[in-house]
Amino acid sequence: MDRLAALQRAPEHFVDTAAMARLPAKARRGFLRQAFAAALAGGAATLARAEDGEAAILEPTEAARGLGAPVALDGYGKPSKYEATLQRRQSPGLTQTRQASVSFCPLQGLFGIVTPSGLHFERHHQGWWDIDPRTHRLMLNGSDARMLKRPLVLTVDELMRLPSVSRFHFIECGANTAMEWGNVAVPTVQYTHGMLSCSEFTGVPLITLLEMAGADLQRGRFVLAEGGDGSGMTRTIPMELVRSGEVLVAYGQNGEMLRPENGYPLRLVVPGVQGVSWVKWLRRIELGDAPYGTKDETLHYVDLMPDGRQRQYSSIQEVKSVITTPSGGQVLLQRGFHAISGLAWSGRGKIARVDVSVDGGRNWREARLQTPVMSKCLTRFSADWVW
Repeated sequence: MDRLAALQRAPEHFVDTAAMARLPAKARRGFLRQAFAAALAGGAATLARAEDGEAAILEPTEAARGLGAPVALDGYGKPSKYEATLQRRQSPGLTQTRQASVSFCPLQGLFGIVTPSGLHFERHHQGWWDIDPRTHRLMLNGSDARMLKRPLVLTVDELMRLPSVSRFHFIECGANTAMEWGNVAVPTVQYTHGMLSCSEFTGVPLITLLEMAGADLQRGRFVLAEGGDGSGMTRTIPMELVRSGEVLVAYGQNGEMLRPENGYPLRLVVPGVQGVSWVKWLRRIELGDAPYGTKDETLHYVDLMPDGRQRQYSSIQEVKSVITTPSGGQVLLQRGFHAISGLAWSGRGKIARVDVSVDGGRNWREARLQTPVMSKCLTRFSADWVW
């Protein structure tokens, strides 16, 4: 193998949240750029020191000479203090209020395909709530008395006693990658593609609940999903997606309960569909025979067409890919071997192949896909490169 080369991390790794919070919004953009320059200079100095000589690796370190921390020091494990700067971040000045805003996932610093729950991107319309699961209810009703024979009101505990499934899926905001066309604080993968995450979700298929309620699956063509936050978030979901069994009423994420900012205690999981349809703090499902025409699908989250008309009910997230390393904001400090790594995803099924170019598209070669490759899920790809 060729000599291993060095890679300077992206600037987000050198800026902590506390420092950013102390700055006025207008000053943050320049601060990030200055931090990038300072990080590059510091990284070069560190590289020079490392080349001067190796540490005395045979000498016992402090960790080898004494007792470490006891078990269960923290009831819930936390990342190392040395990874404190790997965090989701808000783009300075993107929105007027942090309650109706987005935080970006640090894709450039993650491995594999699963996003840690604490780094999952956020998109809220009126802030998030930590709702008591003992008082939360999920109601299923019909648009008329004949649509559901047995309307239901379920507690979270009752829902969790039903047969469940666990599946890996990506979730992507409909605005993801649009930052490349607009006001990017720093041109890194976190800010250009960071409204994207992937988790294992656990819950009950929505079709199971509708069948329990005696739904008229011939007349019922759409469901309305309603969230319990102050924005009144509601979305229409076509029944063909529900009938597939893929749509879940989820309470679990990555082996534990959903995080509050991700919809605790219940959220809808609609694989392959833009994230706004994954309604959080889910409180009601209604079965009807026509689209509901809510504000979040007729005024917001619409696509402007060339003729000036708006395409409503945008749904499927089409195929995309991104190289996460080496990528924007990172700097190649040495020539030699580099492992190219990235992510590919599609709302229409499995990724079949990824091609990579290192010369601006003049030449292409096939990348390796990390297995298992799952439907409507992130797929990690890699390729060897010598610079």
